[in-house]
Amino acid sequence: MYYMTSIISTAQWSTRRSGIYIVIYADDIILLTPTVSELQDLLNTCERELQALDLVINVKKSCCLRTGPRNDVNCERLCSLSGTFLPWTKDVKYLGIYLVSSKRFKISTEHSRRSFYRAANAIFGRIGRIATEEVVLHLLLTKCVPILIYGLEACSIRKTDLDSLDFVVNRFFMQLFHTSNIDTVKECQMFFCFQMPSTVLFSRNGLKNFRNNTRTIRILCVKL
Repeated sequence: MYYMTSIISTAQWSTRRSGIYIVIYADDIILLTPTVSELQDLLNTCERELQALDLVINVKKSCCLRTGPRNDVNCERLCSLSGTFLPWTKDVKYLGIYLVSSKRFKISTEHSRRSFYRAANAIFGRIGRIATEEVVLHLLLTKCVPILIYGLEACSIRKTDLDSLDFVVNRFFMQLFHTSNIDTVKECQMFFCFQMPSTVLFSRNGLKNFRNNTRTIRILCVKL
């Protein structure tokens, strides 16, 4: 991992401010700056270091995202050293988490909820009519809920997002127990000692209080 250490050192020395400007996990890199011009400079610096290591970024999988009060304002497109422009997007996927362009640091749970529905319906469609409720709920808890809450313990989640995660589980309970009464659903969850996604996330230790300290931040997600 020497080459990753080299990239981090180069990125930190090239910035004119103090703070975290680069996040790396395997071959996925995030660059963070308060201005577009600094993001362009940081991108060029990292690209030159990568070229020295005989590596290049995958411009087709790299994109930019803006967070802050003026997140909906069009920004100047960033250009790689190869001459390819990188697009500005409304959301970006990083390590399974979707970051969303908004006034504050924000994530989206829409994709995880869709994946949960697919997994839960696949289980229910195959064994929902023949297996006991205990078996179905055990599979739901061990196979589907992890898909729903993957990586979220490292994020600051709004209450509306937590409610949306619990909602999809409640809907599955309604389907399993043939009821539309939420009180009945709650009783079933208590009877089977089923932990809801919001409860699981609350019980886990993580970076729950992450906040960006700047009013505006530009994010560049780079894929090698």
